[in-house]
Amino acid sequence: MISKKTKYCLRALYLLARHYGNGPVLVQHIADEEFIPKKFLELILLTAKAGGLVDSKPGRGGGYHLTTAPDKVTVGQVIRLMEGPLAPLPCASETAYRRCDECIDEKTCGTRMVMRKVRNATAEILDNITLADVCHSVDRMKQGVEEADPMYFI
Repeated sequence: MISKKTKYCLRALYLLARHYGNGPVLVQHIADEEFIPKKFLELILLTAKAGGLVDSKPGRGGGYHLTTAPDKVTVGQVIRLMEGPLAPLPCASETAYRRCDECIDEKTCGTRMVMRKVRNATAEILDNITLADVCHSVDRMKQGVEEADPMYFI
């Protein structure tokens, strides 16, 4: 499961995606629009800034903005930044591999084999959906246009 911090981060980034190219957005505006506690949002945005997803401009006319176009930022990037690796086990991770302490034979470990498939399927989905994709889907749903969910096979 993803944390509330990650859910709030995604909501804030969707709002920033909708404002992309129109200048910075005040933290208070994001907090009000997305019903996120302002102090918590400030911490989240600092993490997003440290991860290179957003930047800030201080002072009058300041606020936060995406550093990259919304069609170039994936949901997978955001989740990795906020939560860490996607893999359910360290031995199944691409970015933070670590052999499990209790492992007898990693090469023939059935659990590792399954968790690698889970990790790969999860990454395939999350790394191919951008902030722009999500915003577009939400807009279509608000207009009453039902979109068929793509079929993913694990």
